[in-house]
Amino acid sequence: MNAMKENEIASCIRKAIVDYLNDLDGEKPGHIYNMVINSVEKPLIEIALQHTHGNQTQASELLGINRNTLRQKMKQYQIK
Repeated sequence: MNAMKENEIASCIRKAIVDYLNDLDGEKPGHIYNMVINSVEKPLIEIALQHTHGNQTQASELLGINRNTLRQKMKQYQIK
């Protein structure tokens, strides 16, 4: 992935977090870190698995994580 794409992703996340905070309307924000990580991690894993046609070894290599970690994350997010 080139730097341009990384900046686009970061820009989208930045905008979403700013919008989220602005939309709170005085409410106290929750655990933003976990909310963002969970919001990004599940679709990231799903896309990697789709891209590799469900091959967990290839998906874990694509993501740069251990296959056992991928399996734990799949269980955590209830990804089949």
